[in-house]
Amino acid sequence: MPRADRQVDVAIIGAGPAGLTAAYLLTRQGYSVTVIEKDPVYVGGISRTVELNGFRFDIGGHRFFSKSKQVVDLWNEILPDDFIQRPRMSRIYYEGKFYSYPLRAFEALWNLGLWRSTLCMASFAKARLFPNRKIRSFQDWTVNAFGHKLFSIFFKTYTEKVWGMPCDEMSADWAAQRIKGLSLWGAVVDGLKRSLGLNKKPNDGMETKTLLETFRYPRLGPGMMWEAARDFVIAGGNRVLMGHSLKQLSEDQGTGRWRMVAQGAEGEVAVDAAHVISSAPMRELAGRIHPLPASLGEAMELKYRDFLTVALMVKGDDIFPDNWIYIHDPKVQVGRIQNFRSWSPEMVPDPSLACVGLEYFCFEGDGLWSADDADLIALAAREMALLGLCDAGDVVGGAVVRQEKAYPVYDDNYAAHVLAMRTELEARYPTLHMVGRNGMHRYNNQDHAMMTAMLTVRNIVAGARVHDVWSVNEDAEYHEAGEEGQDIAGERAALASARLVPSRLQAA
Repeated sequence: MPRADRQVDVAIIGAGPAGLTAAYLLTRQGYSVTVIEKDPVYVGGISRTVELNGFRFDIGGHRFFSKSKQVVDLWNEILPDDFIQRPRMSRIYYEGKFYSYPLRAFEALWNLGLWRSTLCMASFAKARLFPNRKIRSFQDWTVNAFGHKLFSIFFKTYTEKVWGMPCDEMSADWAAQRIKGLSLWGAVVDGLKRSLGLNKKPNDGMETKTLLETFRYPRLGPGMMWEAARDFVIAGGNRVLMGHSLKQLSEDQGTGRWRMVAQGAEGEVAVDAAHVISSAPMRELAGRIHPLPASLGEAMELKYRDFLTVALMVKGDDIFPDNWIYIHDPKVQVGRIQNFRSWSPEMVPDPSLACVGLEYFCFEGDGLWSADDADLIALAAREMALLGLCDAGDVVGGAVVRQEKAYPVYDDNYAAHVLAMRTELEARYPTLHMVGRNGMHRYNNQDHAMMTAMLTVRNIVAGARVHDVWSVNEDAEYHEAGEEGQDIAGERAALASARLVPSRLQAA
């Protein structure tokens, strides 16, 4: 039997960026709140920071940049004294060479070599002269736009690692949207200007910023932000129950209040609440509402892409200067490698060691996901050596962090499944609110997850759904340009087209 119900204004499922943003704002306004989080140790969800013997690992890498002034102001309020400014550097690694992003033409031509550069240009010319008129797949579209040689170098390998499906099985629509506006000749011209230092603004002598050159970052990793938010919630008299997962959620038809039952190591806890905010995956929420919703079948069809990080401690003060590098080399399974010292020097306590995180994209339960930690650490050490980034013998320690449901999968039917569940639950339960990446099955970033929570809190305070939380998402160029906090209204930059995720080809 669960322990006696505790009555609160709002029960919150999940202590990630969305859940804790809601808890923080509600606490600040005097509401009583209980948050449940299934992780027994860490808050922050995919934005948590894992610690092992003083080494800190960022799960996925999180730059703190937002065009929303309200999000930036909230970050500054939660963590006023612990941001540091860090240089932005990300590169592509292919066959032992690094390629700057954005493209620097001379560097790229030099790295590829005269023969391969000639082949790339010839392949591009062939695609322009003899285009494929029956474009169906991501591969068809990209080869048409850039030629087969450039597609094979800069698109195929990494894309397939991330999404777990061949490029010739991905819809062409995703390529057209994701890479829209990118011209090979335009990229070459821009690269030439950058290489020659000609990318200047008129009259000011300053180089045009097409990408963020620096970003802010909590000195102990993004988890520092969410630990501070949790501490504020608790100091305000509210609860954050760690190691508690949602068991059942039911509404009292007479009072309209909710009864949430959470399962923890010491038994069940019941919470009586006027509102429920859920950042739990939609699939899990649907299976725990009582009575079961009619849309349960649709919700159970929702899919997710998972990944794991293998953190290695390596002899030497540093390995590469990047925040992360994208691995386009097909001879290894790793997709991306972070350098934690480049995020913040304080994340690596031993000056004689470097600490890197190798990211492997997978599906929960597959061979990578189920492998022993020791085998994964050995694999990561071998792949670092294969890439020429370090000697395997220089690896002196390691750890594995698994992240389930990192990316909602946008297959052919996901939109209909999400709409069916959303339509039913919003009509039946006006005091049940879905927020965040997995709570809404929307592939958005940390600040957009926060914005969904901010608007939800406003709706709760107003007593009605006056703000459309589902309009909050991200455009493809969000992190690539613009000034932080430039949107004074706060929401306009976040109310944009959905961040794009590939889907499989439909049957012909």
